[in-house]
Amino acid sequence: MAIWKKTLPGSKNLFFHRTIQIIKNVYICYAMLYNLGLIAFYAFATVAAIQILYYLIFFSRVAFYRRTFESEVDPDAECSVIICAKDEELNLQKNLPAVLQQRYHGKKKPAYEVIVVNDNSEDDTKYYLRSIEPGYPHYRHIEIKQAAKFIPGKKFPLSMGIRTAKHENILLTDADCKPSSTYWLSLMSQGFTDGKEIVLGYSPYEKKPGLLNKVIRYETYFSALQYLSFALSGITYMGVGRNLAYKRELFNRHKGFTAHHHIASGDDDLFVNAAATRHNVSVVIDKQAFTYSEPKTTWKKWFQQKTRHMSTGKHYRFGHKVLLGLFSLTHFLFYPLFIGCLFYEPLRIYTLSVFGGKLLLQSVISFMAMRKLDEGDLFKFSWFMDFFMFVYYLFLTPALMFKSKNRW
Repeated sequence: MAIWKKTLPGSKNLFFHRTIQIIKNVYICYAMLYNLGLIAFYAFATVAAIQILYYLIFFSRVAFYRRTFESEVDPDAECSVIICAKDEELNLQKNLPAVLQQRYHGKKKPAYEVIVVNDNSEDDTKYYLRSIEPGYPHYRHIEIKQAAKFIPGKKFPLSMGIRTAKHENILLTDADCKPSSTYWLSLMSQGFTDGKEIVLGYSPYEKKPGLLNKVIRYETYFSALQYLSFALSGITYMGVGRNLAYKRELFNRHKGFTAHHHIASGDDDLFVNAAATRHNVSVVIDKQAFTYSEPKTTWKKWFQQKTRHMSTGKHYRFGHKVLLGLFSLTHFLFYPLFIGCLFYEPLRIYTLSVFGGKLLLQSVISFMAMRKLDEGDLFKFSWFMDFFMFVYYLFLTPALMFKSKNRW
């Protein structure tokens, strides 16, 4: 009993100190969690605000696009359409007639020529190209029988086509692309008014059943929303060679693809990135001016295609990389930060409000932009697709760290 009386005060004192320490630790943890919650919410709100600004300042330009140039084609503005082909016999049989039968007439009929550059094809492409020559006086083809060393991709055959073109206005498309109407050439040529030297068009993929097709089409729409919107804002960073036009004099002035001839891809976006200014680019958004392509049929082939295309982004101008990188980073962070903030109960209602407001604005602009680009059926999947872009960035962004392969 004496021993108990001696140790009891000390035991009570030790218990009291331990209780106080536990309370302090709990308070410190709560304070840390509270501060982390605040930091996470402020980060989320900042990311959402940046995204909203991109939609209001840039992407709304496609949503509310209106033609700003004359609707008549200069009767003296003759045009050369150039198509590079490598083992594309079947695609040429399917799509080339639509290019050859465009309604584009000036003082001379027809006022355009079509040049197909056959780049070392191993199939029967050359026989098909020869067989159709008698029926189209405005068509000719060029045979390239030896590959250019140290110039991968289609930059060499494309340069040969431009060099032999008769006309100043050059319109590019691919063998696997088909104009949406017989007015494609006429509408794209209208973009050369008011001293413009580059004309950007849209080239969607054909609508097919299945999830992959929807993903491919949405990603194509989302990319076009960005490069067309930036171009309409005077910040042109790329174009797509499936539907792109520019002046031959501009091509010669920039010495063609000399600055990046060693890179397999980039015959379209890298050239436009280097040659575009705030005042020499026009955008044509018209359903009759689109060119449709066959989409990839497997995830692997599509992934390889996008990896190759994304690898050229690291060669863009610094300012363009900052603008694109900021949008991609905030888009990537938006959903993880939103999910994290949901666990922070004191500001949960504000988190949901920011999330809802951003998605509402995004939905309105996306709906109108999709209608402009004839992708309206994708709107009902847009929220899912927007979240899917998080996965897209996660898997494809590392491609920027690798060199593009030497292939078409």
